[in-house]
Amino acid sequence: MPTMPPLYSDRESLQQAQLAGLRRLLEALLPGNAFYGPRVQQFLLDYPDFDLDTFRRFFPFTTKRELVADQQNHPPYGRNLSEPLGHYTRYCQTSGTTGSPMRRLDTPQSWDWLLGHWLTVFDAAGVRGGERIFFAFGFGPFLGFWTAFEAAQAGGNLCIPGGALNSLGRLQAMAANRATVLCCTPTYALRLGEVARQNDFDLRTIPLKAVIVAGEPGGAIPATRRAIANVWQGARVVDHYGMTEIGPAGYENPHVAGLMHFIESDYLVEVIDPVTCAPVPTGQRGELVLTTLGGAAAPVLRYRTGDLVLPTAPEPAWQTIYTGFPGGILGRADDMVVVRGVNMYPAAVEAVMRRFEAVAEYRVLLSEQDAMTEMHLQVEAAGEVAANWTTVLADALKAEFALRIPIERVPAGTLPRFELKAKRWQRVAR
Repeated sequence: MPTMPPLYSDRESLQQAQLAGLRRLLEALLPGNAFYGPRVQQFLLDYPDFDLDTFRRFFPFTTKRELVADQQNHPPYGRNLSEPLGHYTRYCQTSGTTGSPMRRLDTPQSWDWLLGHWLTVFDAAGVRGGERIFFAFGFGPFLGFWTAFEAAQAGGNLCIPGGALNSLGRLQAMAANRATVLCCTPTYALRLGEVARQNDFDLRTIPLKAVIVAGEPGGAIPATRRAIANVWQGARVVDHYGMTEIGPAGYENPHVAGLMHFIESDYLVEVIDPVTCAPVPTGQRGELVLTTLGGAAAPVLRYRTGDLVLPTAPEPAWQTIYTGFPGGILGRADDMVVVRGVNMYPAAVEAVMRRFEAVAEYRVLLSEQDAMTEMHLQVEAAGEVAANWTTVLADALKAEFALRIPIERVPAGTLPRFELKAKRWQRVAR
């Protein structure tokens, strides 16, 4: 049975537990993990009495590219397996939105370790049993779907799958079952509100208390959070962070909206400069690096997530010793686009767009002109809007980025809608 990871009241106790967990993990990888075994062996030869700082300084990073290449060279599952293949009972894979899909296998023990993290996510969201949770996505091979569903079930909640239903069907199922919690992406939470308007569906028939979102940065963007809460009659919006490679690792502070923590009892957290790889101090943006301290059947060590965060020292109001990350995931290190000399991140554009209820959906088109990247927006309106609404939107974007961005209004239904991670940024030929 899955259990929540332990909590610690002081950093010293936490770090002692992290070091003990790391040593157990490295010992577990030596016998059978052909991917990490040689690295671990060399590290232990060089630093037999290592501490956490030594590990952070001298153990090599792991990248997704390495793991994917290993699976391609050693198909189908690669060499990052610490137990005989017959011990593994669960299969998942990444979506492939940032490259080739990567496969993951889990044993019953490592799977329960992952479920325990989702119990932490639910607990921080106020979901502690007796809720009716609707999972508004198709259950493909993505780890996040299955771990969330099974952890909610283990936590004593009624779990309602929404696979194979269209958006209106999901709304009807939520109303019929009196759903109190919704799990989906931020984009899809807004999409369901749009479908409700189009079909005269009264969202007040769904007694929703919380919307738990993941998969996109929008869950921690204040404007997007407000938009979701407005759609869902003031339901609490809760952000979460996870990846197939690492499992469910981040949860939102129950006392401070938009403040992310990572489950540091089970993950060693680092933040580095994405270019120099040097450690980044608190208060400075950098790339998140995670080491799984459990789940030895399918671990990752010093894994470069590619996600940008802003580490912040704990404050009394947070009621935790864990490092805080205001705004959660701020974007991806490889998502930045330089438009006429201005650094543009998708999350920053999202933050402006979601200030406007008139925006039903949008798309960012990037093109090259005279060796420079140009950007313009396509926008759908949510129903009847003021005649000058695109001008107001353009002014807001210019005020934010000191950049005039052309806006094209397109007919309703022109732009794609997304159930999973939204893909709004596209490069086009001029």
